[in-house]
Amino acid sequence: MRNEPEIKNCPSCRNFFNATGVNDVCYQCSQKEEKRFEEVSRYLRRRENRAATVEKIVKDTGVEQDLLYKWVRKGRLQPTLFPNIGAPCERCGELTTNGQLCKSCMKDIRSDLTKFEAAEEFKDALDRSEQRTYFSKRK
Repeated sequence: MRNEPEIKNCPSCRNFFNATGVNDVCYQCSQKEEKRFEEVSRYLRRRENRAATVEKIVKDTGVEQDLLYKWVRKGRLQPTLFPNIGAPCERCGELTTNGQLCKSCMKDIRSDLTKFEAAEEFKDALDRSEQRTYFSKRK
């Protein structure tokens, strides 16, 4: 099954564009974002800026904070190379360097999922035991 492009409004400029799943903004905004990324990349390549925080990068380059977070989430800015860069956790807001959730929230969700799966298994076992037929007398 092919992923058909759909017409969407660009969240940046509100113009229509063919959303194919590769870009989440129109071509013109994508080009602007790419120029901004190159600017940030040049900024971070300088030795004195490698430990810059998101706030410092925003202040020094003028790039929007949300754009930096987007690049971190997409893996374009590697927190392993730039230790003070991260994005807020989607659940609690804590700064994270690995995707959309921090380690604490990931642990909580895994724990909740394990409990849910155990409850489902118990419910299924209970349902199976109730389906058995027992005969009290043999003929």
